[in-house]
Amino acid sequence: MRVPLSWLREYVDLPATETGRDVQAKLISAGLEVETVEQLGADIKGPLVVGQVLTIEELEGFKKPIRFCTVDVGQANGTGEPQEIVCGARNFTVGDKVVVVLPGGVLPGGFEISARKTYGKVSHGMICSSDELGMGDDGSQGIIVLPPETEVGADAIELLELVDEVLDIAVTANRGDCLSIRGVARETAIAYGLPLRDPALLDVPAANDFGYPVRVDDPLGCDRFTARTVSGLDPEARSPIWLQRRLQKAGMRPISLAVDVTNYVMLELGQPLHAYDRARVQGTIGVRRAKEGEEITTLDGVKRTLHAEDLVITDERGPIGLAGVMGGAHTEIDDTEGTTTDVVIEAAHFDPVSVARTARRHKLTSEAARRFERGVDPQAAAAAAQRTVDLLVLLAGGTADAGVTEVVTPSAPRTITVPADHPDKVAGVVYGRETVVRRLQEIGCDVSGQDELTVTVPSWRPDLADPNDLAEEVIRLEGYENLPSTLPRLPSGRGLTRRQRLHRRVGRALAGAGYVETPTYPFLAEKVFDQFGLDADDPARRVVRLVNPLSDEEPALRTMLLPGLLGALRRNDGRGSHDLALFETGLVFHPREEQRTAARLPVDRRPTDEELAGLAAALPEQPRHVAVVLAGAREQTGWWGKGRPADWADAVEAARIVAREAGAGLTVRKGAYGPWHPGRCAELTVVVDGTEQVVGHAGELHPRVLKTLGLPARTCAMELNLDLLERVGNDLPQAPGISTFPVATQDVALVVDKAVPAADVEAALREGAGELLESIRLFDLYENAEQLGEGRKSLAYALRFRAPDRTLTVDEASAARDAAVALAAERTGAVLRS
Repeated sequence: MRVPLSWLREYVDLPATETGRDVQAKLISAGLEVETVEQLGADIKGPLVVGQVLTIEELEGFKKPIRFCTVDVGQANGTGEPQEIVCGARNFTVGDKVVVVLPGGVLPGGFEISARKTYGKVSHGMICSSDELGMGDDGSQGIIVLPPETEVGADAIELLELVDEVLDIAVTANRGDCLSIRGVARETAIAYGLPLRDPALLDVPAANDFGYPVRVDDPLGCDRFTARTVSGLDPEARSPIWLQRRLQKAGMRPISLAVDVTNYVMLELGQPLHAYDRARVQGTIGVRRAKEGEEITTLDGVKRTLHAEDLVITDERGPIGLAGVMGGAHTEIDDTEGTTTDVVIEAAHFDPVSVARTARRHKLTSEAARRFERGVDPQAAAAAAQRTVDLLVLLAGGTADAGVTEVVTPSAPRTITVPADHPDKVAGVVYGRETVVRRLQEIGCDVSGQDELTVTVPSWRPDLADPNDLAEEVIRLEGYENLPSTLPRLPSGRGLTRRQRLHRRVGRALAGAGYVETPTYPFLAEKVFDQFGLDADDPARRVVRLVNPLSDEEPALRTMLLPGLLGALRRNDGRGSHDLALFETGLVFHPREEQRTAARLPVDRRPTDEELAGLAAALPEQPRHVAVVLAGAREQTGWWGKGRPADWADAVEAARIVAREAGAGLTVRKGAYGPWHPGRCAELTVVVDGTEQVVGHAGELHPRVLKTLGLPARTCAMELNLDLLERVGNDLPQAPGISTFPVATQDVALVVDKAVPAADVEAALREGAGELLESIRLFDLYENAEQLGEGRKSLAYALRFRAPDRTLTVDEASAARDAAVALAAERTGAVLRS
């Protein structure tokens, strides 16, 4: 919201010495975010005057049209003689009043004006456009043409109000009242302790039966509709300079008198209005929900198909406007034809949620919708309509019709009961009842009661809904900077939770293994499940959908980390980084079977364990996962030798790294799931309460998935449920056993069917070898049908035996090896390779 300081001073008698910077500091202290203070016209220097064009000579022989003009500037040039000026603009004629800067003047940007020879003539000054004066877009092309009644020789700096300060305020979603000069003036008056001249305090005639007919069929969507009519307007009337300049300073472009007046009143009072050409409205104006498939062409010239939830303004033909968003083209006041003499003024109050949803559904933003969706004062509608009528009568010579239409759905004022010391408890500062009551009254509340206050909220503050909102008002007006800085007293001996410790260890371990942590957004598009090839009944497809997603393309919370992580890999690969190893640890979200509504937690005390448990039960299940993705080279080629590309084994090894940090026993076996290549996918399992349970997958992604997602060839990935690993693991550091006795190494090669997993063979060897086995490692896989037989493979293991209290004999090591081989043969059908 752009607020000219000159406009603000109309409603608050600020000290003459107060600058925009001073007001900015006061408003920031009161909680408003004043981003900048723009100094308009600070570098403009006169003489800048009004001149009248006396003659125009067209200069020939140049590439573009050039005119040599004589301009009467009165006594501003010291001689009274006509000023000779060369100008290339063509939107003015002899007799027009224009703005002239004379030699010695300075325009915005430090552009000094002097007499100079150009196009064979000497130009003593310049005829100015709005851009050259820093006025912004006035809707015209070329030179500023002033009204005929403007006095020749008058100071144009004062006439055009070129020198001013404009406060640019970033209004938060809860402070819709500050999207108006009225609201900012109220905050300024409170900050300075000065009285406010409320522009909404107008004498408004009572409703009668002579007004324009209006019918409201949806009182929940529109609880107030005021209609006024003005007749006999001069169709040639134009907005005066002061009105145009205020609109320009506030960031709006002047269009036509009727539209400019409605925009002016909207900026002044915060109430959006709409003016209809009465001759184009047929019959009763109505308010209802749209019929599915109805169409309307809005003022921006776009034909829109309406949704059944859209609230629309209608006449006998159908929709003539999107309520609270934008009017229709069929009832527009057409300034180009100059035929509109009678207008109907609409000032209504619409449901904020309905307006917001309509604006987003049609991707249509407007100043009206911006205000309605943040909350508009419903009591200001009649005053805004009256203010609009008064300005149209004053500026266009019209007549206000006696009829006043007002359709109102009765509603009681909102009251809040709050303990007088509640702000004290929230802030940790003793304000006292007197201060609390005074501050609440300053913002417009009616307050009664002693220890228990009954507060009636003003109509312009729909954001005040509970005691905490009132406490915030007291605290911000007393000054956030006056709150003491108090460090909380933390209970000793808690530290990090087991889950937090595991999260940190896993991150450090993966980073140490060469992976780069890449946090991604927790949102996804459900089409990714089809791209991953997940079954229709896969649990990952059950998502939590957001009511207000940041992007319509990603409306759901993620149930797996890979979509976001693969997207990061694709973007980096597209930017030239082809050798990638990325990882992420983060939450995934699964909906609960039973949907609950979360209770609002208190802010003046710590929530109880029961309240926190109730809040947690209303949230989706949020297990923590860890995932990695790899592409390109895992080891680089260099002078030291040949490198190698990343493959499925690296993804499996990443899973083993995570499992080691969790202290969990991870079993790796052949699997097939979703986006992974069925022949290069490892299923990762752990034993939970005596039952083997899948905890994740790792391997190379399917070529079809790579092509669909635009990923590099042979991309590999892994994802694990980190919470499940934590549950079965042991986070106590395990110190390695150190023995002074030598190790005994035995190698064994076993031939098994190709279908037998190496993990099963290893498990049998480990169990059969007994307690003397220190470690086991698979170091060779050999397949040869001629030597081993069809469908057979050879697995070679290195077994290390050691006793803690003695040196093992050859017989003891051999006996342990034989026992291991025997159990492997019994369980997997393995035979020693000869």
